[in-house]
Amino acid sequence: MEELPTDYPATLEIDYPESDRDWFTTLVRPLLVVPIAIILALVSGPGVHGRPEAWSGAAGGILFFATALMLVFRQKYPGWWFDWNVALTAFSLRVMAYLALLRDEYPSTEDEQAVHLSIGYPDAQVDLNRWLPLVKWFLAIPHFIVLCVLGVAAVVCVILAWFAILLGGRYPRSLFDFVVGVMRWWVRVAAYAVLLTTDRYPPFRLGP
Repeated sequence: MEELPTDYPATLEIDYPESDRDWFTTLVRPLLVVPIAIILALVSGPGVHGRPEAWSGAAGGILFFATALMLVFRQKYPGWWFDWNVALTAFSLRVMAYLALLRDEYPSTEDEQAVHLSIGYPDAQVDLNRWLPLVKWFLAIPHFIVLCVLGVAAVVCVILAWFAILLGGRYPRSLFDFVVGVMRWWVRVAAYAVLLTTDRYPPFRLGP
């Protein structure tokens, strides 16, 4: 059987916590996440709600529209735009990982912590088709549909994990891997259709 390629230019790994989890912070996680969620909202802009289809091109959020226009008309992806987009995405993922009970440490606004995001900086003139940014959102619709279904399943997994941590002190590894897999899938789709860092169509899979 042919092996699936694992070198997609956008990867996400989250370290599985081996020690017993903090049952108290797990119990009140929806309250503890509020301050950092407010900070994320302030730097993300009013249109960002953690879903690929909700990313905004407004100032303060992911620079989508400006990047798309720059690629179409100049075939350039300014490095500081890329750095901002990736840093904001990484921060969002740390908050999501904390809310999803994947980790107990409070999300940092700067440090990588246990959430490892890697997105390669593209050579716009060599790696990116200048016209694809106009249609990537349309080409990614099948992924958006699948992610809506997987997102619901991931929420169910988080609820089950919440009870598992309170009763047994551990996040079941199968649930952990599934939730991380959904987030990984989302990252690949975001890199393709929102961050515009690659023209490689995202694979339909949870794994690396």
